This record gives sequence, C-alpha cells and structure tokens, in this order.
Amino acid sequence: MTAAIDASLQADYPKLDALYKDIHAHPELAFEEVKTAAKLAAEMRALGFEVTEKVGKTGLVAIYHNGDGPTIMVRTELDALPMEEKTGLAYASRDKAMSFGRESFVAHSCGHDIHMASWVGTAKALLDLKDQWHGTLMFIAQPAEEIVSGAKAMLDDGLFTRFKKPDAAFALHDGPFPHGTIRYRTGIGSSISDGLYIKFHGRGGHGATPQSTIDPIVIASRFIVEVQSVISREKDPTEFAVVSIGSIHAGTVGNIIPDEARLFGTIRSFKPEVRAKLWAGIERTAKAAAAMSDAPAPEIMITEGTKSVINDAAVVAAAAEALKAAFGERIATSPPGTPSEDFSEFAAAGVPSMMFNIGVYDAERWSAAMKEGTPLPGNHSPLFAPVPKPTIETGVKAMTLAVLSAFDAHARGK
Repeated sequence: MTAAIDASLQADYPKLDALYKDIHAHPELAFEEVKTAAKLAAEMRALGFEVTEKVGKTGLVAIYHNGDGPTIMVRTELDALPMEEKTGLAYASRDKAMSFGRESFVAHSCGHDIHMASWVGTAKALLDLKDQWHGTLMFIAQPAEEIVSGAKAMLDDGLFTRFKKPDAAFALHDGPFPHGTIRYRTGIGSSISDGLYIKFHGRGGHGATPQSTIDPIVIASRFIVEVQSVISREKDPTEFAVVSIGSIHAGTVGNIIPDEARLFGTIRSFKPEVRAKLWAGIERTAKAAAAMSDAPAPEIMITEGTKSVINDAAVVAAAAEALKAAFGERIATSPPGTPSEDFSEFAAAGVPSMMFNIGVYDAERWSAAMKEGTPLPGNHSPLFAPVPKPTIETGVKAMTLAVLSAFDAHARGK
C-alpha cells in the first residue's frame, strides 16, 4: 500500500508543488478565500469529485462515491493570517488586504497552504487506490479557521444535512519539528479558545497634570499584570490555562492622557471548570483595577470561541496502527497542543474524529536548534518556512493511510 502511495506521489508531486507555491504566494484572509477556494474546486473537479462551493460563505465540499460503505471526511483550511512574511523565499507572499479597518500584509504563516496541497494529494492518492476501499470520500475546504468561525459557518449552512454526515473525520496540522515525523494523541488534542475585549474608561487631560485625570493606561497596565495572578494563585497549578493580551489601543500622542484604553486578548484552557474560573477572575480583576483609580466600571466582553479537539479512541487506534506500520519510530504520541482549532466543531456535532501533526524542518537543522536552545520559527512566526516536498509527501502519505484505516475498520466491523 505504501509503495503504491509513493508511486502516486512521485508522479503527482510537481503539480502539488506548483499548487502549494501559488497558494503560498497569494493568501487570503478569513471568509475572503474566494480565489483559493476556486483553485481547490478546480483541482477536485478535475479528479472527478462532485464539488459544491460557497458552503459556509467561502467553503467547499467535494464528494466522491465509490460503492457502498462509510463516508470519511478530510478537512483542510483555506485562510491565512494578517501579517508580513519575512522568510525571503522566492515564492513569499507580498499580498495585502484590509484587516480590522487597516491594510495589512497577508501570509500563510500557519501552514494552511501545506494542508491544502496535502489535501489535494490525498484525494488523488485515494482515487489511485479506489480498488482498496468502498464508500464515499467527503473532502471539505473550510474557511476562517484562524478566527475559529469557519467550521461553525459550514455546519450552520447545512454541512451535515445537505450532505451525508460522515462516519469519521480527519485533519492534519504542521509544526516546527522534523519532516517525515508524525505526532498524535487520543482524547484532548487542543485548547478551548475564548476572546477577550475590555474597554477601560478614564478622564483625559494633559500629561503634565495627571492629578486632574483618571489615567486608563495605568488601569489597563495594572489589569494586565494582576490578571496573571488568576493563573498563578487561583487555578490548580497542574491544570493548563493562558490569558494573553495581544493588542492595546490608547491615546494619540505622548503628552495627552486619553479617556479610554482598549485591550484585546485570548483565553485558553483544556477543561470547562478551568475556563469558568478564568472568566470569573478576569471580570473581578478588571473591575478591581478600575476601582483602584476611582474610574467607572469597565466594559468587559468575553466571547466564547471553540471547544477542545477531542480525538476519538477507536478512530485513533485504527489510524495509529496503519501509520506505525508505515512510519515506524517516526510516529509518536504527544501531549495536547495549547493552540486552538475549530476542527473540534465536527466532533462536537457527533463525528468521530482525529487530528494529527506533521513536521516541516530538516532533521539536522532541528537537532542543531534544539542543542543550541534556540527553537526554530513556529506557526504564526513571520519566519515560518516549511520544507515543501518532504512535508507535503508526509502529509499525503499519512492522511491517505489514515483514511484507508477508517474504511478498513468499518469493513471489519470495528
């Protein structure tokens, strides 16, 4: 089986490489992935899939029937990040788009372009092996993963009512470890994600006469520092939690104290009870920070994001058996990842699922970096630069074997 997949890859890789570099050079932001989706739709139609576009705004669904059997879903993401790429690659993105009211560079610094190329390659490999399985392939290209909204948008648009609800679902993600290696886990695979917005109110005035003002920047600064005590002193230290403030907006020039300060952040956890403690602690700390300056109560908005990815034990067991046979010592289990993923929405909708990770860097470079104590650029870094060929080939091979394992498990009644 692996030899057949390798043969398919050898013939098809030049096309996958061209697709990857085209998508990498021309990324699009969440719910704006019109050209990206069109490229993937064309690829899947050429393979013989029935393609439905504009599912969940810019998502697409590609279906291939091959007799009676289960429906197995494979998901990729479409969107990129509002940031400047600084890799210096010949195919680096220099595209720009509007993001939150201002022009920004756009880059596939999370590796979704790797996922898309692997997704197309997997579809081709499975069709080359269609005498080895029976059932239906459901390949979906999901928008807006970076803002954890695209999966829900597709579900709300009837993904599992307009199309048959799958019997199993797979997704992969890449990361800063050696290519040719795979990491997976059973159970919790990623964190719960929530958004945080706080507006602190003050009383503006001259920077030289602070006594006549209520300084919201001081209040915001106090909150940013003190909220970490919710993590260090109120939460069980054996449980994971993060509160990070990634954006602060206040004032215009150095000698004016503004009348408000706005903070944007992210809240991460693995368990609902920890999430509840964080929410309560954030609200209490924000109100206390304002009260200490005799300021009006702040405006606090915590938006529920996405759930933890939960990898199904039976789906993982079947896939892990197939992957270990092909990759040997290059596959290993790993702890849950602290970033979040809205692939979790499909499991929450009742689909047994598995997400696994593939590496992107040369092993020698990775080993040297680990020895020096300087990690290589990871996802969301402007310097994140996967080595395309071995990474995509691993993605195709691993995903193809995972899907075949699900068909085989169903045929054996597992």
